[in-house]
Amino acid sequence: MAKAFYRLQKFLRRTQFLLFFLTAAYLMAGSLLLLQRTRLVIQQGSHGTSANQALMVPDEMTRVGIADPRALQNPHPGPGLLVGMDVLQEPALDQQHSPRWLVSRNSELRQLRRRWFHRFISDQEPMQTAGFKVIKHTAEHKGTYIGCFTDDSRERTLKGAVFYDLRKMTVAHCQEACAERAYTYAGLVYGAECYCGNMLPATPSKPEECNSECKGEKGSVCGGVNRLSVYRVEELQAGARRRRNVIYRGCFRAPENLTDTFPASLIQPNLTVEMCSEFCSKKEFPLAVIREQECYCGYPTGRFSLRDGADGLRCSRTHNTSSAAEGKYCLVYQTPVQDTRCTDRKFLSTKSKVFVALSSFPGAGNTWARHLIEHATGYYTGSYYFDGALYNKGFKGEKDHWRSRRTICVKTHESGKTEIEMFDSAILLIRNPYKSLMAEFNRKYAGHLGYATDRNWKSKEWPDFVNSYASWWASHVLDWLKYGKRLLIVHYEDLKQSLIPKLREMVEFLNVTVTEDRLLCVENNRDGNFKRSGAKQKDFEPFTQEMKDLINRYILMVDEALRGRNFTGLPREYVPR
Repeated sequence: MAKAFYRLQKFLRRTQFLLFFLTAAYLMAGSLLLLQRTRLVIQQGSHGTSANQALMVPDEMTRVGIADPRALQNPHPGPGLLVGMDVLQEPALDQQHSPRWLVSRNSELRQLRRRWFHRFISDQEPMQTAGFKVIKHTAEHKGTYIGCFTDDSRERTLKGAVFYDLRKMTVAHCQEACAERAYTYAGLVYGAECYCGNMLPATPSKPEECNSECKGEKGSVCGGVNRLSVYRVEELQAGARRRRNVIYRGCFRAPENLTDTFPASLIQPNLTVEMCSEFCSKKEFPLAVIREQECYCGYPTGRFSLRDGADGLRCSRTHNTSSAAEGKYCLVYQTPVQDTRCTDRKFLSTKSKVFVALSSFPGAGNTWARHLIEHATGYYTGSYYFDGALYNKGFKGEKDHWRSRRTICVKTHESGKTEIEMFDSAILLIRNPYKSLMAEFNRKYAGHLGYATDRNWKSKEWPDFVNSYASWWASHVLDWLKYGKRLLIVHYEDLKQSLIPKLREMVEFLNVTVTEDRLLCVENNRDGNFKRSGAKQKDFEPFTQEMKDLINRYILMVDEALRGRNFTGLPREYVPR
């Protein structure tokens, strides 16, 4: 009996061990599978959403109806107002969160936030700086490493051009950018910020204090905390120098006293545009002004604002009038040098008492408006979302919590009573829906700077996109008109055409005082880093007549709602198309 009991006990012990082993193996296998799936999700997220993920529109939404204009008495759109089946429907204004296009949009925003979160996590990976040890220069670069210098953010020596790449900055990337802008030195700080200039910083530092590895290149030094790694830029070949971006600004009436207006000048027989541009670039001025054999360098100022151009014939030597001979007119060129009078930005030192939104429909120019506001006020703007691409290019407010109140205003595309009433006031940016829809479609399929392919435009995604997003364009404006507490309406087209007057109006709305020279600097740097190059013309009309009828009705609806609130109506170019 005892022997049988012993055998049973021995068997149970073995079984217990076997069960423990199998359980551990199961858990390990499950963990490995989970890690593999997580990795796959992150990789997919970094490539953006697929066409099917980007916008999930059910089959019955392929046709959109327009509501009775009487719905404008209550400007919050419901599913009957903005999304219909095959017939016109009465608006159901109380069903605020039920439209299928809104559910689809919220699903898309959640996908965007997940992708941005993964990018955020990847940005937080610790730099391999190994304490305060000096990082060896293992990577090969053009140019020569000069040394480590103290970086004073309040008074930088290398301030000719400034740009950021908080994920992919390399020494070569910084050097090439500075060389294209005709600078002698390239300096890097914090592993991700690039500064250009023609004079070395005054205060050298210990080599080991430059201990930040470049974000995009292992083994390369990109400064440190308040420390600048400075490289001498390799001189471009003559052909490359000629290709530098020197832009003709026009013919202007010369100020009465040029020497008082412009800080630097050169008198040179047989003066050429290239000679004057090179001279002003070395002096780190963004404008090169030519009058006969005289070259002047400076900035746009109140004395010389570049607003009132003259007929180009007045500056032509082949049409040398008496006024031109007397030196009353001059030619103006934009050098590769950046105007840095408005590039310094920071967070608010104390929390803002007024919570201001910068609200727009996607594709309406919100990023461009943020660029203008940041450079005009000198303060960062925040965002309700997190866009890694914007953060990596210098919009540091992207990583700041949107409710921190440390930014001058907060970007949002949200609508609805709850989301709007969180803000004390708002700048509502409105753009032509035809242009907004095309811009957002380009962004969805090709990023901030790319263009969707012809295949995208001719696929079923485009009509589904228009059917869903055209209604969102209208509902966004109508919601903010209804629930917004204090609004400043800005039309994208007006801002583009009359930049300084409209920007001054926006800055005053934000309760910030700025100088005229700073606004002129913003005008000189008006495009920013997220302007699509050129206007890629398509050889076909992307909007069908059915789409145009739909969009035009929404335009008339929004125009009537704006006028009903005593705001200026939509610009005439919006309707009809």
